[in-house]
Amino acid sequence: MYSEKVMDHFQNPRNMGEIENASGVGTVGNAKCGDIMRIFLDIDENGIIQDVKFKTFGCGAAVATSSMATELVKGKNIQEALQVTNKAVMEALDGLPPVKVHCSLLAEEAIHAALWDYAEKNGIKIEGLEKPKTDISEEEEEEDY
Repeated sequence: MYSEKVMDHFQNPRNMGEIENASGVGTVGNAKCGDIMRIFLDIDENGIIQDVKFKTFGCGAAVATSSMATELVKGKNIQEALQVTNKAVMEALDGLPPVKVHCSLLAEEAIHAALWDYAEKNGIKIEGLEKPKTDISEEEEEEDY
């Protein structure tokens, strides 16, 4: 059963679309379920995320977690965006069914992938950011929900 917030973000997604000439773009998928999430960041010279958009191919929970993740990072600085975890996305949505937790992992990794792309384009290192996975299905097997 999905929460009202999940249903709202699925039916009325925020920040859907793409940003031309984005500062950073991150694409992450899950080979097991077929979900693919792409996050676009527009980061200003002070390291503040001015705009964020997403394109997601997947289930309703994948769309909802993408939408919520964009809401959580918009207006934040890079370090604050890096702190947005899958748990934060799930809490903001009032929870996800256990079989849909991987969607929140996609959102977290897509944000990290977009930040990684931004760092590479600008020749900088973002403290605490590790090279993101492009497929989260391996990680999922290791974790026990």
